[in-house]
Amino acid sequence: MKKALVIVDVQNDFVTGSLGTKEAKEMLPHLVRKLEKVVEEKSADLYFTVDTHKENYLETQEGKFLPVEHCIKNTDGWKIVPELGKFVEKAKDVVEKKTFGATRLPALLKPYDEIEFVGLCTDICVVSNALLLKAFYPETLISVDAKCCAGVTPESHLAALTTLKSCQCKIYND
Repeated sequence: MKKALVIVDVQNDFVTGSLGTKEAKEMLPHLVRKLEKVVEEKSADLYFTVDTHKENYLETQEGKFLPVEHCIKNTDGWKIVPELGKFVEKAKDVVEKKTFGATRLPALLKPYDEIEFVGLCTDICVVSNALLLKAFYPETLISVDAKCCAGVTPESHLAALTTLKSCQCKIYND
C-alpha cells in the first residue's frame, strides 16, 4: 500500500506567531515523534503545505474575514517551524497555497492508496484539504491523525474531526 503523509501549514505564525495557539504548541512534539517514526520506517512519502500570502493580505477576501496578517511569503512567520526542518529536507514536495485548500495536491497525490493529514488548523486547512482529496479520490483512504492536529480552538478541532468522520475519512488518535 502506497501512503502519503501531508503536513499542513505547521508554520511559525500558526504555532508561536500571530495566530499561534497553546494547542498547536502542545501538538508539535506528537507530530515530531510521528514524523521520526515515518521516516525511520519509510512508511509514507512526505508532503508539506505552506499557507502563503502576499503583503496585500488584508485587502483579500480572506483578509477581510480574518484581519490578522500571517504567513506573508518570505517572512519568519511564513517558515515551517524549526522542529520540522529535518523532515522538510526529506519531503517529496512543499506546496505553497494561497487559500485553504492546496489545489496542486490532487495531481501530486493521485498514485497513493492512503493519504493521511496532520497539521494546522484542523478546522480550516486540514479539513479543507482532506475533503478536497476525498472529492477527487472517493475510493482512496483519506485519514487524519487527530493527535497531530490542532484547531483554532479545542471545540472547533473536535467539530472538524466529526465532519471528517461523517465524510468517511478515518480518524486516528495515535
